[in-house]
Amino acid sequence: MKGYVFHGPGRSAWEDIPDPDLKEPTDAVVRVDAVTICGTDLHILKGDVPEVRPGTVLGHEAVGEIVEVGTDVRTVRPGDRVLVSCITACGRCGYCREGMYGQCLGGGGWILGHLIDGTQAEYVRVPYADLSVHPLPGAVTDQDAVLLADIFPTAYEVGVLNGRVRPGDTVVVVGAGPIGLAAVATARLFAPERIVAVDVAGARLEAARKLGADAVADARETPEQLVADLTGGLGADVVIEAVGIPETFEMCTRMVRPGGHVANVGVHGKPASLHLEDLWIKNVTITTGLVDTRTTPTLLRMAASGRLPTAQLVTHTFPLERMEEAYGVFAGAADTGALKVVLGGPRREVVAPGTV
Repeated sequence: MKGYVFHGPGRSAWEDIPDPDLKEPTDAVVRVDAVTICGTDLHILKGDVPEVRPGTVLGHEAVGEIVEVGTDVRTVRPGDRVLVSCITACGRCGYCREGMYGQCLGGGGWILGHLIDGTQAEYVRVPYADLSVHPLPGAVTDQDAVLLADIFPTAYEVGVLNGRVRPGDTVVVVGAGPIGLAAVATARLFAPERIVAVDVAGARLEAARKLGADAVADARETPEQLVADLTGGLGADVVIEAVGIPETFEMCTRMVRPGGHVANVGVHGKPASLHLEDLWIKNVTITTGLVDTRTTPTLLRMAASGRLPTAQLVTHTFPLERMEEAYGVFAGAADTGALKVVLGGPRREVVAPGTV
């Protein structure tokens, strides 16, 4: 089969790789029908995630059909259409029992496209399939469903829920890429007084407006002053960092009010300064986190009922074999206007890997 393989910082290729096999009785093999590219994949390619070894197939989000299951898999069977979650959960360790699947100690957590081969391929092996894939309702298209593998649960859990957004809040989202836009959309579920989106790209700020942002600000033009003006000088109740660079994190800490909350979602590859000389007296809460995907079933139900604006985030589609071109479009978002790219093709007959 073909897959998109990481060969070290700045080097990757869509190439021939071995078909996946079942390794454990809890595994499933999924034929990939739709897959997307995450900002984390770009961080990997830059060398920001050194745990990813050369030779690893990238990707941690997919929709597809079950081809084969191990003898211990109970909740899905061959032929089922499923969402492959970005997080794998053993379901037995202490963290999984608390719903903290991202911190799984039993061989799960974020492993696809990180510690084992991922989803940017024609087939993928998914460990612990009973908790790591979700059967899909027919009302949710592949293109919509694949956005629920990572960006929507990440924005909702690590940004909105960790940030404790409440009715009447002022919420600032710094970074209007896919995660930031999903944070705008899901923050609206809690009826804040206003949502402010901050970015440097005009097209992304316009997308934020369409998804519910009440105000937007260019990150190069002192957005801290806009937030101060809107809040009578207090600052925002919740600031969500959705970029992952020191400058934006530090901007978030300048915009939050005393007693407020900074929810960091961005993937950071470099240290950021924490100005405790200013923050120690302000009762500010700062949270970080890896998504647990415990809310994925809820988000799927909302998508099926038309409550999530998933389709608005997809700007480009490609067949799987144009993976390298899709990466170029996604990485060059400043020029291409890309938000989320989805790769996939017509549905095919399900054939077990290695039999063709």
